[in-house]
Amino acid sequence: MRFSLVFFLAAVTLLSCSKFSKVQKSTDVDYKLRMAEQYYAKKKYHQAQVLFEEMFPIVKGTPRFEDLYYKYAYCAYYQRDYLNAENLFKGFAEVFPNSPRAEEMEYMRAFTFYKQSPKLELDQTNTQKSIGLMQTFINTHPGSAKNKEATDIIDKCRVKLEQKEFKSAELYYNLGQYKAAAIAFTSLMNNFPDSEKSDEYKLLVIKSYYQYALMSIEEKKSERFTQVITECNDFIDRFPESKLKGEAEKYQTQSQNNLKSLQNEQAKTST
Repeated sequence: MRFSLVFFLAAVTLLSCSKFSKVQKSTDVDYKLRMAEQYYAKKKYHQAQVLFEEMFPIVKGTPRFEDLYYKYAYCAYYQRDYLNAENLFKGFAEVFPNSPRAEEMEYMRAFTFYKQSPKLELDQTNTQKSIGLMQTFINTHPGSAKNKEATDIIDKCRVKLEQKEFKSAELYYNLGQYKAAAIAFTSLMNNFPDSEKSDEYKLLVIKSYYQYALMSIEEKKSERFTQVITECNDFIDRFPESKLKGEAEKYQTQSQNNLKSLQNEQAKTST
């Protein structure tokens, strides 16, 4: 039974390949285009793509070319060949700038970069490109029905970039590179000023500078504990309602106590 099924599937595949080969060899342009349309409608995008590509030089400059180019671009997209699809969507918008489909192609070009956005640990160039192109789309098509989707994608991409930057700053902290961590968390706050986690990032700046002060040589401790106190005051001013305010005040008190101890030690030494 199993052998019969395998044999049947192999026969169907062979017959399908044989039929497609005959279509390819045909010199009847109308027939080939009709078959390409059928393959496309049946979601057999590879076969449709091959036939559309063969028809490019024949139908270029004719009324048929726009629809062929449109579907050819989507063949690449549906096969997850996003790099090629991006070039084709861009090319369509350039070749047919006045087409009713040009707006869709501009959106899809930006969307292919979103689809190519990699895992958090990897380079996020495509994520940044998606943000830029989606924002350009919104700016150039203010009334588009796609703008809500474009805005949602921008938000998702920014969350991803924020998470990546947070991981980098967190790594500095975990490795004990506290000054670098403080600078990185400060940069994270500046790059994402509207983040819901801004108070968390600010507290991590405080923690980083506090640990940095503790590890410093005696001559530098006063200066660095003073910096922690400055950061704590800034936290209290910026986030007066934060649930983390108490923790910031704790670091403020500890830093003030450390400063007093250092001043007492210096006073004893000088007498």
